[in-house]
Amino acid sequence: MTAQRDSAWHGDAGLQPERTDLAWSRTTMSMVIAAAVFLRWLPHHGWFVGTLVGGAIVTAVAINLTQKRRFHRAVRGIRHETMAPHAGSTAAVAASVVVLALLGIYTVLFLPLQP
Repeated sequence: MTAQRDSAWHGDAGLQPERTDLAWSRTTMSMVIAAAVFLRWLPHHGWFVGTLVGGAIVTAVAINLTQKRRFHRAVRGIRHETMAPHAGSTAAVAASVVVLALLGIYTVLFLPLQP
């Protein structure tokens, strides 16, 4: 779809749902990249790093699976002028990032290096 048809679809010339959708896509990509960085730690810190990789991948998949629903909810909200933020998605991703960061810090500081 072109930008003109999308804005006609929901009436927002600023294309807010599309920009938000792109932001969630970038967040998904960031989680996949974080998982790749964690994979580099695997030879040095052992099996525990698998929990970091798994957590990042699960978060990325969850964002990707719910992305279409968030987009359509935003379009409906703009069309009916009842747009309300959905703090649950943002809070879940923020909590995931904090947990992954804490586990990463734990891994680097407290797990012994593998020979």
